[in-house]
Amino acid sequence: MVFDVRPGDARSPVILHVPHASRELTAAARGSIVLDDGELADELDHLTDAHTDQIAYRVASSIEPWIFVNGLSRLVVDPERFPDEREEMLAAGMGAVYTHGYAGRRLREAVEPGLIEEHFHPYAEAMTDLVAERLEATGRAVIIDVHSYPAVALPYELHGDGPRPPICLGADDFHTPPELLAPFGSFATAVNTPFAGCYVPLRYYGRERAVSAVMIEIRRDTYMIEPAGPPHDGLDAVAEALTALVDAVS
Repeated sequence: MVFDVRPGDARSPVILHVPHASRELTAAARGSIVLDDGELADELDHLTDAHTDQIAYRVASSIEPWIFVNGLSRLVVDPERFPDEREEMLAAGMGAVYTHGYAGRRLREAVEPGLIEEHFHPYAEAMTDLVAERLEATGRAVIIDVHSYPAVALPYELHGDGPRPPICLGADDFHTPPELLAPFGSFATAVNTPFAGCYVPLRYYGRERAVSAVMIEIRRDTYMIEPAGPPHDGLDAVAEALTALVDAVS
């Protein structure tokens, strides 16, 4: 699995996790996808959380966070899915390895087990190791998951009929304390709509309260031209609000 880990301050418990910013595919992943180039580009346009890596890298906290960025597209594997029947997105063909795209279009004839072994498990192990290091160094770990989502619901969304605020905060009853649900700059927020929950490595999920987490879902029109255009001035405002959150919990 290709990922980039940018070390932060040794005192920082914060990990900015950016899983869906890349459009890069491996040769094996591309070979398993049945779409032509135009169809594949359309899937990447709609499913990539474009520029969210730039947002994370622009965070200028007084105590620099650690940053973990996925270097491959979620069309290789989605590191935040379960690789088994616990994953509710399996019904949409979008488990750990997608067989269908954002509008139900067939991507693959079947799940490729090799993608799970080569990419999903090493990624999960690396994130688990990083959380363990922050726990050992600081006594806690704070995972801030940086995502984006479209202004108009895509067909694959299981809960797309709810409010779509500029910032959706994904929370977990066990792992998300109130301080992670604080106001996000000047942006209006809502909790768990249209996306819910947050990423915690399975070793700690539901077991270790010293690992806290929140998902930041940024509505794309607040910082970029949809569906796959360049960022606009809103990106700086989002980065500033994320910086304030990192400062507050560091």
